[in-house]
Amino acid sequence: MKAKLWVQLVRATLGLFASASIQAAESAVAGETQFLSHTRQLTFEGRRSGEGYFSPDGRALIFQSEREPNNPFYQIYLLDLETGDTRRVSPGTGKTTCAFFRPGTDEVLFGSTHKDPASLANQKAEYELRASGKERRYAWDYDEAMDIFSARRDGSRLRQLTTGRGYDAEAAYSPDGKLIVFCSLRSGYPPEQLSPEQRKRLETDPAWFGEIYVMNADGSNPRRLTNTPGYDGGPFFSPDGQRIIWRRFDESGAIADIYIMKLDGSDVRRLTHFGAMSWAPYFHPSGSYVIFAANKLGFSNFELYLVDAGGTHEPVRVTHTDGFDGLPVFSPDGNRLAWTSTRSADKASQLFLADWNHDAALAAVTASPAATPPAKTTGNERRLYPAAPPAPAIAAGDLYSHVDRLASDALEGRLSGSTGSGQAADYIAAQLAAAGLKPFADNGTFFQSFEFNAGVKVVVAENRLRLVRTDGGAAPLSFEPETDFRPLSFTENGGVEGEVVFAGYGLSVPGRSGEGYDSFAGLDVKDKIVLVLRYVPEGVEPKRRAELNRYAGLRYKAMIARSHGAKALLVVTGPNSPSAGQLAPLTMDSTLVGSGIVAASISGKVTDALLAGTGKDLKTLQTALDAENPHAADVRFTVPNLKLELTAKVERIRKTDRNVIALLPPGTKAAGTSIEYVIIGAHYDHVGRGETGGFGIKGEEGQIHNGADDNASGVAAVLELAAALAQDRQQKPDDFTRGVIFAFWSGEELGLIGSSYFVEKPVVPLPNIDAYVNFDMVGRLRDNKLTLQGIGSSLAWKRLIEKRNVAAGFNLVLQDDPYLPTDTTPFYPKNVPVLAFFTGSHENYHRPADDTDTLNYDGLERVTKFARTIALDLVKEPQRLDYAKVERAAGSGSSRETLRAYLGTIPDYASELAGVKLTGTRGGSPADKAGLKAGDIIVEFAGQKIANIYDYTYALDAVKIGQPVKVVVTRDGQRVEVTVVPEARK
Repeated sequence: MKAKLWVQLVRATLGLFASASIQAAESAVAGETQFLSHTRQLTFEGRRSGEGYFSPDGRALIFQSEREPNNPFYQIYLLDLETGDTRRVSPGTGKTTCAFFRPGTDEVLFGSTHKDPASLANQKAEYELRASGKERRYAWDYDEAMDIFSARRDGSRLRQLTTGRGYDAEAAYSPDGKLIVFCSLRSGYPPEQLSPEQRKRLETDPAWFGEIYVMNADGSNPRRLTNTPGYDGGPFFSPDGQRIIWRRFDESGAIADIYIMKLDGSDVRRLTHFGAMSWAPYFHPSGSYVIFAANKLGFSNFELYLVDAGGTHEPVRVTHTDGFDGLPVFSPDGNRLAWTSTRSADKASQLFLADWNHDAALAAVTASPAATPPAKTTGNERRLYPAAPPAPAIAAGDLYSHVDRLASDALEGRLSGSTGSGQAADYIAAQLAAAGLKPFADNGTFFQSFEFNAGVKVVVAENRLRLVRTDGGAAPLSFEPETDFRPLSFTENGGVEGEVVFAGYGLSVPGRSGEGYDSFAGLDVKDKIVLVLRYVPEGVEPKRRAELNRYAGLRYKAMIARSHGAKALLVVTGPNSPSAGQLAPLTMDSTLVGSGIVAASISGKVTDALLAGTGKDLKTLQTALDAENPHAADVRFTVPNLKLELTAKVERIRKTDRNVIALLPPGTKAAGTSIEYVIIGAHYDHVGRGETGGFGIKGEEGQIHNGADDNASGVAAVLELAAALAQDRQQKPDDFTRGVIFAFWSGEELGLIGSSYFVEKPVVPLPNIDAYVNFDMVGRLRDNKLTLQGIGSSLAWKRLIEKRNVAAGFNLVLQDDPYLPTDTTPFYPKNVPVLAFFTGSHENYHRPADDTDTLNYDGLERVTKFARTIALDLVKEPQRLDYAKVERAAGSGSSRETLRAYLGTIPDYASELAGVKLTGTRGGSPADKAGLKAGDIIVEFAGQKIANIYDYTYALDAVKIGQPVKVVVTRDGQRVEVTVVPEARK
């Protein structure tokens, strides 16, 4: 079990609280309702039960119980939470403990001594001891015959995973089911290798030798992760599988705390310094916090507590019931809690189950006081909270400290929705709290949570592909998902069947003869399944390849096939192309809607089976097409006498991340509902290991992209501004006629998701926001050159900037365009003037080389001090800033610069709706002139159905400059048609 002394602790509590009054019990229940509701006892049978773990689907619980006839020790049982049926999984003899489900399989693991020849004798001896009225001194003896076994859920296919001498148990699978983490005492064996002192320790306190190990799921390649005096045990993986959490006892065995580390044992961090026995930690599935048990209130009273994932706040108490509450576990959906407790009527330990209030837990851990660091910390331990409140003076050293923490490998690139991103958010919140700012988001916390699409995964069991001969020939052929075929990330879920049409490269490129390319010309694909080659013709010149590549995206090919009436798309990598015959990878796709067509990648094996009987082979077909002759004889055709059946199912992975929002209130003179605010913000997310938007060069694949300039620099600047302005307000509160909202966005790298969510669900009315000031990549000041963007959004900006730059002395580059690839863009269409600070791009942009030591911290200090003077002017400016609507200037940049046609629409990239929702239009643009508005959802463009942003981009690229185009939008639930005249992109 995750802490072997729990039985001893439970026994110590029995009888001590038997006289507790009804009034005290009712008070305890009331105290727990903040987090727990519908609390109920789950197990009743047997002498005692405990340590239950949920199955990955949340429908079953595996636990240990003393209920087996003729065996006084624990055995492992599986409880069906829907039917209530219970069945034994373990062999039935010996001692067992610590069971766990293997994700994605029918397997479980547990520790057992059933192979010990002395098992039956030990059982008999235990019965005799209990009959005598005596109890063992130690409730758990760390039996050296304890090993880890795996089995099917019905107990079959039992397999031993560890074989060495010494206790092996306390095991858990990784979220992907590929690894097992466990505790082992093997370093204490054979005893002959130990010193006399160590041998004595092994006899009296064997747990002292407990260390954390990890091995492959089949038991191979075990490796040790910890090497510290004292009992290390009870390990689990974090929800993202990137870290291990466990509890470490000190050498005395009286004090334990919660730790996390990477899978290789590096980057050890201490989450608690509670001065108690803290153990049995378990992550909430969100990764935001950890629940654990501790006897903070006395040795015999164990309660459950929460601590945030970064260890930045003091633990928060969950349970308030005298006795033993421990071994807590969350359900996979995070909405239930199971734990072991002696709150049963007979005070025996049993499993309890309750509904869990995640929102209340988030609020509580955030509102908890900042953690106090231990007086002494070993060199290999790290805490994420500040050792002292941030100094109000803006200083290069403080800026470096922020960047060094946020851009460390420990945060693993701060990819939105990851553990590293969560730890960054916790760090930011801790800094804001230490600076004295008020939480200003959900439930009185610093955090505004939002959901986003983090990719897809294949639901293997629900994907099928079968070829059926319609001429009564060979028997149907079935193929294996993930081996022979794979749904594409943007597929619609569902099943189709029909004839197969080979359409070459599946390209549709607009242009005159010799420039265009149409694989579908003269080809009937309506209600058929289209098979196309991946990429573009391999034999074309580089210039032509670049032209065709713009139309070679698989999403685009799917849209073109759909527009011609096809019911499904199959893609094969031809023998002349890179990775010939291999399946296309399941790429990251942050779009929240599918492509409107079933789509899959197939292997060369499936293609060969498709073409069998046609007298054609893919090599010959592709070679003919590679000369760029889409109309070469017999290279496009319907496969005769064959029907294909395809079912595709992917699950879009939804994740939650958080904006961090804090308030510096206005001074005493500001009052009422008309209070105005200035928002100062920066995004804190980055690109992880380059999964989305990484530009790493060869040899940098998979490396952590730390994002020091993008955008730890911006976050550091805003944190320093928060501390400095807080002091300014304390000294001169009447100067602050406006409040200041400090906002730290996530999801920027995925498409401005966090800031877009904030604009849709603002913490104050949008009309009360006077200005938004953004910091993105401000750490590379060179040649004294500072770029200020969005100047055209208000006539006041140049006046304010001129005044303050006299002393600051920057060589300023002022850019009017407020439509930027950063978090200003969601605000400007909402009539909010925007200003963006930027020190320029560089060769390390979105590469692992964007690291802490590459920044100019003296320059960053100057930029931040300059921004402070402008911020002070904004909060005490007598009149609010005017808002100016900006017409597109010639030569202005765009995130879609490669498009030839220009409309001036501003899409909402975070929208989950089918179609393309607009957050606004550029002033004076064709879209503005045509009457398109914020909130419109484009569903049809130039006769083309628009399902998503990709459809819209491709359709826009095909229109002709100056020729009117019909656009259909839904507006307030009504279908509205407008005519827009595209202009040339300048």
